[in-house]
Amino acid sequence: MSDKQQAYSLIDQLGPGQLAAVVRLLETMVYDEEEELTAEDRQAVAASREHFRQNPEGGVPFEQVVADLGFTMDQVRGRKGD
Repeated sequence: MSDKQQAYSLIDQLGPGQLAAVVRLLETMVYDEEEELTAEDRQAVAASREHFRQNPEGGVPFEQVVADLGFTMDQVRGRKGD
């Protein structure tokens, strides 16, 4: 099955709300004009690419983000802690 046939098959299985979201995504991918990047945008993209070059396994683990923000996983999960 080609990618296009698989896409059609998957689209046929979507509900109305899901289909509307996919249509918006496809419109963005097909029709969206590329906006000019600012210097700040270019720096952010370069930093992101460098991060993933140095960390090919992926991004920052969720647990690390939680800890960096001063929370515990129990707090995030809604459990009462000491």
